[in-house]
Amino acid sequence: MPNAFLSKILSSAFIGLLALSATLATNAHAQATLRVTTIPEEAATEQVRKFTPLANYLEKQLGMKVQFTPVTDYPAAVESLVNKKVDVVWFGGFTFVQASIRSGGKIMPLAQREEDTKFQSVFIAKTNSGIKTLADMKGKQVSFGSQSSTSGHLMPRSFLLQASIDPEKDFKRIAYSGAHDATIASVVSGKVDAAALDITVWKKFVAENKVNTQDVNVFFTTAPYFNYNWSVHADMPADLREKIKAALLALNPANPEHAEILKLNRATRYVPTTPENYKGLESAARSAGLL
Repeated sequence: MPNAFLSKILSSAFIGLLALSATLATNAHAQATLRVTTIPEEAATEQVRKFTPLANYLEKQLGMKVQFTPVTDYPAAVESLVNKKVDVVWFGGFTFVQASIRSGGKIMPLAQREEDTKFQSVFIAKTNSGIKTLADMKGKQVSFGSQSSTSGHLMPRSFLLQASIDPEKDFKRIAYSGAHDATIASVVSGKVDAAALDITVWKKFVAENKVNTQDVNVFFTTAPYFNYNWSVHADMPADLREKIKAALLALNPANPEHAEILKLNRATRYVPTTPENYKGLESAARSAGLL
């Protein structure tokens, strides 16, 4: 009887060890892949083109597989990191604020582009539209980007309110294009009279001759504000978090491979950032009734 009892205990222990081993193996496999996504500020194909070289670079630096997967909309990017479905997200300033609030302050920004310390939005219209100032937009059809976009909605709305212009009361119609490239297209096609978007996307379209500035151009540029960053969840192991941050900060424009990655990311270099940099955006969002 004692031998049978002992055998039963040993058998249970063995089964428990097998289960533990399987769990550890599953966890190790999960941690062997770094899951990355971004807010869909442009078409999915453009996001893949922009961020795949960076993903490949991170694979080499971290010694682990990096999987980049686009998401469908801005809220999906927020929920993905809050619920730890992904490990690293390229957020706009406003989506970072949303994720931070949703997670109870557990989202940590690691790095931002040097450009994000003094970011701007632009308002565009057809050059023959007669729209030359923010006040000229009254009674017009206007497009923002995604409702969760910092540069395509929150900050343009904030500057409009500062100019005593209430979009809901003063515009004939408000549209939300969902992405900056779609915002430009809505003005070019005449679907709306004016629109607001990310200054770097606008400059990229102009540089690539995707928009004719004789037909559509900028009539107002906002003051600077903090914007995008790469963020992780606070539950990520500290050593991995620091390795990711170090890899981003190590991108050197003097290195041709790094220079190409930075160019695709519309960055001169990455610099450290902190949650405090986004307090102004949170205040702006609350004042605009978006939080």
